[in-house]
Amino acid sequence: MSPHTVSSYQRDLKRCVKFMAGQELKRWTELKAKHIRQFIAQLNREQLSARSIQRSLSSVRSLFRYLIREGVASENPAQAVQAPKAQKRLPSTLDVDQVSGFLDHVNQDTFINCRDRAMMELFYSSGLRLAELARLNCRDIDLADKLVYVTGKGDKERVVPVGGKAIEAIRIWLQRRDESGLFNQAALFVSKRGGRLGVRSIQQRVHYWGKQQGISDHVHPHRLRHAFASHMLEASGDLRAVQELLGHADISTTQVYTHVDFQHLAKVYDTAHPRAKNK
Repeated sequence: MSPHTVSSYQRDLKRCVKFMAGQELKRWTELKAKHIRQFIAQLNREQLSARSIQRSLSSVRSLFRYLIREGVASENPAQAVQAPKAQKRLPSTLDVDQVSGFLDHVNQDTFINCRDRAMMELFYSSGLRLAELARLNCRDIDLADKLVYVTGKGDKERVVPVGGKAIEAIRIWLQRRDESGLFNQAALFVSKRGGRLGVRSIQQRVHYWGKQQGISDHVHPHRLRHAFASHMLEASGDLRAVQELLGHADISTTQVYTHVDFQHLAKVYDTAHPRAKNK
């Protein structure tokens, strides 16, 4: 599991331990389904989101699967408990003109600008997750074949095409990096001191450029990933291909992160369905 996942599970289980103390339950084996339901109700009263409550329940289920394997518990009281369903919200996206204007605005006259432009071009070009881009090394980019080798969630690897604009920006960045004496660094995106750029720093840089251009909504790496998915789907209509490019294990995840407006769907229907038109 990623450090972020481990931290989330720890937080969930500590919250459950606190609940158990209030119920005077001293052992995990004393926890029954009725207690789990009370725990879920308490989280709901605390106004946790449905998604956070779902994860808390998943954490408890995972713990009990472990306890059963270790012979400490004989049943999983969280197995039959249902968490509230999370409403599937479509992330706000940027249209093609907005993304083009956003990226073209970043000139490449300084070390930082060259790096930031290359990062943001790659986000939009290949739909990478924030953590995926942060962990990229120079060897993961094949400039000749225009490919990037990505290690995603669960250490699953995939190969994603890189567009011409991103390849050009990365070439310029690598040249500027070499001129700064950082050619021996393994990480693709580094600070002026040569250290690998972390996820927080990358977020801050993308947000900075969004503010510079006066984009009203908060600009973050996932919006560029979502824009990539949306624009690819709208142009191709190939949900399976977009799923592969994004590295989604389940196509239902892709359906949440991509959207086609109703007018486009209606146009496809009118064109494709043999009985759509009254003739």
